[in-house]
Amino acid sequence: MAEIPDKLYFKIGEVAKITDVKPYVLRYWESEFKIINPHKSQGNQRVYRKKDIELILYIKKLLYQEKFTLEGAKKKVKEFKKEKARQLDFPFSEKKFQSTLRGIRRDLASIRNILAGKS
Repeated sequence: MAEIPDKLYFKIGEVAKITDVKPYVLRYWESEFKIINPHKSQGNQRVYRKKDIELILYIKKLLYQEKFTLEGAKKKVKEFKKEKARQLDFPFSEKKFQSTLRGIRRDLASIRNILAGKS
C-alpha cells in the first residue's frame, strides 16, 4: 500500500502522485463512487482527506488488481462502507460530534481566560 503523508488535506495533484492515478480518473471515480466526496477549498479546489485516499487505493486495487468491473467494485465498496460503519459503531452524527467539539473549545477558552486573569 502507498505511504500516505501525515496531513489533514491533500490537493488532487498530491492524491494523483500518492495513488498513481491520473487526476481525470480521480474526477471520474468521484462521479461513479459517491462515497468519494472531496471538499472544495475557498479557491474551489478539491481537497481530499486521508480516508478518501485510502478509499481510492481500495478502489484502485479492486479495479486494477482484482479485475472487478465498475459495477462490481461499487457493490464491494458499499459492503466495505457498511462493514467499516459496523466496526466504528460511533454513537454521534458528524454534526453532533462537531457541535460537541465546539463546546469543548469554548470551555477551554473560558478556562484559559480565567487562568490568565488570575496570573
